[in-house]
Amino acid sequence: MSRSSKYPEQFRKDAVELVRSSDRPLRQVARELGVNHETLRNWGKVAERAQAKPSDAASAASEDELRALRKRVAELELEKEILRKAAAYFAKEMGR
Repeated sequence: MSRSSKYPEQFRKDAVELVRSSDRPLRQVARELGVNHETLRNWGKVAERAQAKPSDAASAASEDELRALRKRVAELELEKEILRKAAAYFAKEMGR
C-alpha cells in the first residue's frame, strides 16, 4: 500500500525535470531541494515508467484501429479469393 506523499505532485514533476535538465548530480539537486536523494531517484523512475507506458486512450485507439484493419484484411482476402475463382472460371469458359 502506498502512502500519500508530503510533496505535491507538481513539485515532484518539477524536481524530476530539474534533475533531467541540469548538469548537476542528482544528490546535489536533492540537497538543494531539501529532498532525500533516494526519494528523488524514485520519482525519476516512476516518471520514466509513466512515459514508457502508453496512455489508456492511445492504447484503446490503437486496439480499435487494429481491429478495423484486421476486419478489412479479411474482407480483402475474401474478395481476392472470389476474383481468383471467377478468373479461373472465365479462363476455362474461354478455352471451350
